Amino acid sequence: MNAIINFASNLIRGVSSNKDVFKFNGGVHPYDHKAESTTLPIAQLAIPEKLILPLRQHVGYIPKVLVQVGNFVLKGQMLAKAEGTVSAAIHAPTSGTITAINQQVIPHPSGLPDMCITLTPDGKDTWMQLQAIDWKNTDKKTLIGSLRSSGIVGLGGATFPTHIKLHTNGKSNIHTLIINAAECEPYITCDDMLMRERADQVIKGIEIVQYLLGAEKCIIGIEDNKPQAASAMTMACVGKDIQIKVVPTLYPSGDARRLIHLLLDIEIPNDKRSTDIGIQVFNIATVLAVYRYFEFGEPSIARIVTMTGNVAQPQNFEVLFGTPLQSLIAAAGGANPDTTHYIMGGPMMGFDLPSEQVPITKAANCIIAATADLFAAPPPAMPCIRCARCAEACPVNLQPQELYWFSKANNFEKARDYNLFDCIECGCCTYVCPSNIPLVQYYRYAKSEIIALDKAKESADLARERNDFRLVRIEREKLERAQKHAERAQAGKTETKLAEATKEKPPEKLGTAANTEVTTDKQAAIAAAIARAKAQKLASANVAELPVENIATSATTKPPEVEVAELKAKQEKQALIAAAIERAKAQKLVAAQAGVTPKNVENVSAAVQAEINEIDALREKVKLAANTKKPE
Repeated sequence: MNAIINFASNLIRGVSSNKDVFKFNGGVHPYDHKAESTTLPIAQLAIPEKLILPLRQHVGYIPKVLVQVGNFVLKGQMLAKAEGTVSAAIHAPTSGTITAINQQVIPHPSGLPDMCITLTPDGKDTWMQLQAIDWKNTDKKTLIGSLRSSGIVGLGGATFPTHIKLHTNGKSNIHTLIINAAECEPYITCDDMLMRERADQVIKGIEIVQYLLGAEKCIIGIEDNKPQAASAMTMACVGKDIQIKVVPTLYPSGDARRLIHLLLDIEIPNDKRSTDIGIQVFNIATVLAVYRYFEFGEPSIARIVTMTGNVAQPQNFEVLFGTPLQSLIAAAGGANPDTTHYIMGGPMMGFDLPSEQVPITKAANCIIAATADLFAAPPPAMPCIRCARCAEACPVNLQPQELYWFSKANNFEKARDYNLFDCIECGCCTYVCPSNIPLVQYYRYAKSEIIALDKAKESADLARERNDFRLVRIEREKLERAQKHAERAQAGKTETKLAEATKEKPPEKLGTAANTEVTTDKQAAIAAAIARAKAQKLASANVAELPVENIATSATTKPPEVEVAELKAKQEKQALIAAAIERAKAQKLVAAQAGVTPKNVENVSAAVQAEINEIDALREKVKLAANTKKPE
C-alpha cells in the first residue's frame, strides 16, 4: 500500500511542479478545519419522513410543476420540468405521494418562503424504469438535449444548469476543460471525500464532459491540503490524457477565474467569460452526476453534503434533495447545546439559515453548526485607517477602501467606475481589515442599489418610449381622421356639383350611350301615342258632327253610303295624318332635348312613314268597298 501511495506521490510531483502553477494576487489562508469531517467515509443518509423540494434550486427560471397533490410518484420521476432556456428540472428523490404544493421556508439569505413540493415517502424506494445512454454512439446535440431533463446543475455552489455549459450549437471553440477540485473554503470536504472514494467514476464523468465539449486538453486542479484525494485521482488517471495539477492552499483558489490563472497563467478580461477564450470549468461533483446520468440514467436526486462544526460527529453524507436539515444534524450525532445557528456553505461566503426546518438543496455543499466560540460576533467597526491591507488581499486587484467610501456615501456611479461588479464577494478584505469593517456587506448593498436603479431607469425608459409612441400614434390618428373628413367633404362637393350638372346638362351625361338611346326612344314613343290618341279623338268628333244634308247633297252620281264612307275615310286620313305629324313633331322635340343621334331621328321618321302607309292602305280598302257596294 505504501508503495502505491509513493508511486502516486511521484506522479503528482511529476505533473505539478512549481513552474506549472502561477500565483494570483492577494488571497488569504484561514485555518481550514477540514480534518474533523474526513475521518469517516461517506455515509448514506436514511430516507426521512417527508421531503420538501423547493422549485428554486438553480440559477434561472423556476421549473413548471407537472404533478398534483395526491399523485403517487416513483423514484427518479420528473416532478417539475425545465421552463425557459436557463432552468433545471426537479425529480422525485424516492417513491411516495405528493402531499402538498405550497409556500415553505427555503435555505436562502432572505429567509423568505418559496414554492415547494412536499413528498411523503412510502418507504419502498421504488425506482422508475431507467435507461442508460450510449454516449459514444449518440449525436452530441441529442446528448446535451437529454441533459436538460436530468436536473443536473453546478454542484460547487453556483447551481448553473449543466446543459447550458455544454451547449455549443455544434461549433465548439472550447480547447481546455478545467476540473475545479480546489475546495478552498474552510470546513468543506465533500469534494475531497468524493475524490478519495469515487475517483474512477469522476474520471469517467470527465471523459464524457470532455467529449461533449470537444476539448483537446483537460486539467484537474487540487489544493495541496488534499494529498489523499490527489493520489486517488492520479492513480485513476493512469493511461488517460488528463493532467493533474496540485496548487497551493490559498483562498479563493476555488474561484473559476483564479483557478484558470493558477493553472494556465491566463487572465480572463472583465467583460468576457472563460468560454470566450476557449476554456470551460466544471466542478468535480458535477462531472460525477453527469456520469451517473449517462451510465445508469439517474437524474439529479442527491448529493454529498459535509455536516460539520459543533456536532457530535462531523462527517460527509449522501443526502436526498429535500431532506430536512434536522435529519442531517441527527445523523451527525446531533448538535451540541451551545449551538447558536447554522451556516450553509463555508464561513467566508456562506449565509445563516433561517431555521432547522429548511431542506437540503442542490446548492447545499456544507452545513456548519455554529457557536459563539467558532464564529464570534464581530466587534464594532472602527474608522478606516487607510492601511491598504484590503487592497493587498483582494484577488481581483480592486481598491476595496475606495469602493467602501463610495458605497457608504451612496456614490454608486463612482463605485461602478471602480469596477464594483468585478468583486466576487470572497470576503478576503473583510477578513484582513484591522478596523473590523464589514466591507463585503457594503459592496452587496451598493450592488443591490445599482441593480435597483438600473431596473428603475430601464422601466422609466420603457415608459417614456411607450409614451412617445402613444403621442405619435395619437397624432397619426388625428391626421388620419382629418384626412378622412377632408375626403368626405370633397366627395360631398363632387356629388353636389354632379347633381347641379345633371339638371343643366342633357341626360346623356348621366349614363352610357345605350341607356340614353333607350330612354329617348321610350319618351318619343309615349309622346307619339299621346298625339295619336288626340288625333283619333278629333277624327271621331268630326265624323259625329258632320250634317246629314251635306251627305245627301254631296254627290248625285254615287250612293249615299259610298259618299259617307269616302268622307269618313277622307276625314280619318286627314286626322291620322295630322296625328302622325303631331307625333313626329313631338318625337323630334323629345329627340332634340335628349340629344339623340341622327340615327334615332331617322328611326322616328321611318315610324311616321309606316303609319302613313297604313292609312293609305286603309283608304284603298274603303274605296274598294265603296266601289263594290251597290245601292238599294
